Amino acid sequence: MHILDTERLTLRTIEVDDAAFYLELVNDPSWLRYIGDRNIRTLEQSRAYIEQVPCAMQRELGHSMYVIELKDGGAAIGMCGLIKRDTLPDVDIGYAIRPAWWGRGFAYEAAAAVLAYGRDRVGLKRLLGITNPDNIVSNRLLQKLGLALVETTILGAEQRPTNLYRLEFAAAPA
Repeated sequence: MHILDTERLTLRTIEVDDAAFYLELVNDPSWLRYIGDRNIRTLEQSRAYIEQVPCAMQRELGHSMYVIELKDGGAAIGMCGLIKRDTLPDVDIGYAIRPAWWGRGFAYEAAAAVLAYGRDRVGLKRLLGITNPDNIVSNRLLQKLGLALVETTILGAEQRPTNLYRLEFAAAPA
């Protein structure tokens, strides 16, 4: 399902047919280093995860992680979306771009559009962001989006520190 467009990108819901793309993305060394190992090693595991996590979240909450595709050619270059985690009190923004597409502003373009979508269409009052403290680029991106660092913490059963960011959306004038 189509979610939104930017100047160069289209964001759509992830589908079980995206399993090969997702399998490659979540096993990229940068994903494993900065986001974490999802223990998805086969197409079958990828399909099951897509159905059980982002597809289920989309059905239940009306938002999830979205596939980022180039308008020019349709290549899937990453993911960006709104996630509700059990370990956080509010929705957070997540993103990951395949390394071949880094350095072109695609993560910011997608994330800025998802932030506006969350505020304007989903009706979020605040947005969180989490990232590995060592991921300098991701930390800068969250700040560029307007999120402020709240603390460095350990979330849930995680073993490593996580930077927690927050953005409060201004209330609409009455």
